[in-house]
Amino acid sequence: MRHIISILLENESGALSRVAGLFSARAYNIESLTVAPTDDPSLSRMTLVTTGSDEIVEQVCKQLNKLIDVVKLVDLTRDLHVERELILVKVRAENEQRDEIMRLAEIFNGHIIDLTDRTYTLEVTGDSAKIDAVLKALENIPILEVVRSGQLGMGRGAMGIV
Repeated sequence: MRHIISILLENESGALSRVAGLFSARAYNIESLTVAPTDDPSLSRMTLVTTGSDEIVEQVCKQLNKLIDVVKLVDLTRDLHVERELILVKVRAENEQRDEIMRLAEIFNGHIIDLTDRTYTLEVTGDSAKIDAVLKALENIPILEVVRSGQLGMGRGAMGIV
């Protein structure tokens, strides 16, 4: 089962390395990892996606909670939450493909954020299924480069990590 784990940790040198090291030492895979400072510059918010049985992920969460840098941890998968991912896709855009790419950007509520006489760069946000659908829709257009952010998530309503 796929789990989205949200971690509030001290914004200190080596904190990310210790979290990644815990996964590496136990041969657990991190599917995506996103981290950035919060509105409090002393804290960072990490969103980590991994797969495994509920028992394995629960054990990982217990081990993560023991790390000195971890302030709070929530497995968002267990509760109502929202999640989003960002993708930037640079495609070859020549002749009739230009109109097709603009139409696809509109269909997926995306934006063309950069263009040249030969390329378009699209920006699309949504859940993982939507991002996968964007790539599938572009399969007949030469893709030059893809960057995916990994998933971000937070609890719905009053539920929060802070």
